[in-house]
Amino acid sequence: MKPSTAPQRALLLTSLAAAMFASSLAYAQADLILTNGKVATMAREGEFVQALAVKDGKVLATGSNAEVLKLKTPTTQLVDAGGRTVIPGLNDSHLHVIREGLNYNMELRWDGVTSLKRALQMLKEQAARTPEGEWVKVVGGWNEYQFEEKRLPTLEEINAAVPDRPVFILYLYGLGFLNQKGIATLGYDKDTKFKDGVVELDAAGKPTGKLIAKPNALILYSTLARTNKLSRADQVNSTLHFYRELNRLGVTSAIDAGGGFQNYPDDYGVTLELARAGKLTVRTSYYLFAQRAGKELEDFGRWLTMTHPKKNDHMFYPNGFSAEGGGENLVASAADFENFLEPRPDLPESMEGELEAVVSLLVKNRWPFRLHATYGESIDRDLAVIEKVNAKTPLNGLRFIVDHGETITDVQLARIKKLGGGVAVQDRMHFQGEAYWKRYGAQTRQMPPIRKMLDMKVPVGLGTDGTRVSSYNPWPSVYWAVTGKTAGGMRIWQDKDVPSRFEALQLMTTGSAWMSGEETAKGKLQPGQYADFIVLPQDYFSVDAEKIKRMESLLTVVNGKVVYGAGEYAPLAPSLPAVSPAWSPVATYGGYQNR
Repeated sequence: MKPSTAPQRALLLTSLAAAMFASSLAYAQADLILTNGKVATMAREGEFVQALAVKDGKVLATGSNAEVLKLKTPTTQLVDAGGRTVIPGLNDSHLHVIREGLNYNMELRWDGVTSLKRALQMLKEQAARTPEGEWVKVVGGWNEYQFEEKRLPTLEEINAAVPDRPVFILYLYGLGFLNQKGIATLGYDKDTKFKDGVVELDAAGKPTGKLIAKPNALILYSTLARTNKLSRADQVNSTLHFYRELNRLGVTSAIDAGGGFQNYPDDYGVTLELARAGKLTVRTSYYLFAQRAGKELEDFGRWLTMTHPKKNDHMFYPNGFSAEGGGENLVASAADFENFLEPRPDLPESMEGELEAVVSLLVKNRWPFRLHATYGESIDRDLAVIEKVNAKTPLNGLRFIVDHGETITDVQLARIKKLGGGVAVQDRMHFQGEAYWKRYGAQTRQMPPIRKMLDMKVPVGLGTDGTRVSSYNPWPSVYWAVTGKTAGGMRIWQDKDVPSRFEALQLMTTGSAWMSGEETAKGKLQPGQYADFIVLPQDYFSVDAEKIKRMESLLTVVNGKVVYGAGEYAPLAPSLPAVSPAWSPVATYGGYQNR
């Protein structure tokens, strides 16, 4: 009998769909099945299943062991989670992944080191194995509050540790340290000047080795650019090892925000080459970062003819490696660097006209965009430009992202929501909270106001802004989100503002996926979504909060394939070539010092 009412027809269609899905499962052949897990589907808080099946890079089914094992065939790979917690792979909404791939193998990472004594010992040890003519470099990812000593190294300590190899140490985007050999190698003297920044001189007029960003990081960028670079072959090796390092920490997706001295297309060649060969193990989207002050409109106009959003330069699936749009530096005049060692910069009067021209071009050509904006004062002016462009050429669903937004206001959040934008937040206050409080005093408002964003339903994604300020490790960012604590242990959020563990994980999964337009494709472990997941050594949802920042993955699966394994899962992971060059710090220390 034909159903007579709309509800009856809807029920019939639902029943037919369920029957068709069940029928398709009966004939499905799973490529991989994970059993005996506490699998957080992330579809809703508190929903866990025991097993999941994977087919063609996507989740095929979830449920009990018995239900999912019905999809097993003689060729299905079986993985026993051993009762451990399984979560979707982490997705960093703002990571300088492409740039770090080119540099990772020549950097000594102090990320996670717990004492200054050990950090200086690592510096000394690395110098002993570094060949003549090469630099020893520590490029971000640390601060003094992570050390037991709660202080920065002195220039005397740096010179004592390494007298015979050039050293460059980057501290956030506020300070740089050169040893005497580094000063001599660069030829810095009393006449060395930078438009933005100071080369500190001693009483005799000689450089001390301290470089001070005032207010932006140009002096630090420029100095770093004059140090050594890896060969092309070593850059390929470095990129492979950095992506494996991210997999170790549970990262399966990242959105690259460009960066200073990261030119398109030149500095994207290695990653594109590996992507086309199917060798990348982190789903990567990228935004193009304008490099030439005053010529940004010209650059974006040229790039519009070279690439486009969702371009099929993927690694192993549609849209997996794609140009997403323009940012985070749209125009130099709009950059309000978050150097909390210096006062908030005032943007020049020319900003509005320059930004409007670029945003108009991007909106007209339907390019999503993102812009670096730390302070509410800057965001107010940025939004006025976007609103003006929108009045002439409606965004009509075109996405844009405000990056950072530490002091963004409720009114500004409402304006962003009305325009259809979102906010990408990072754990910079985890690394710089003490510096901010010293300059501006104790704060009662959450910075950035994540709780307000969630309450207002403004799209928000969590990330790191690694690697030159914060660390690239996502777990300190998740820890910061669920505790409100800085690296030094200072709690800077009120109880009412702290997200739940489920909410924090959402921010680093589906929240970040919104930033690349993939929120319906990844971030949950449900049929049809990408089969990207990690097995954790401890239960994220119940473990002591202090242990969250030291978490890493035991098993990482991307696109249904094992890309990283430790302990009993190590034999499942594909091998990598040995780290090159042989003297690389990564060969001795690895990356994040998690042990």
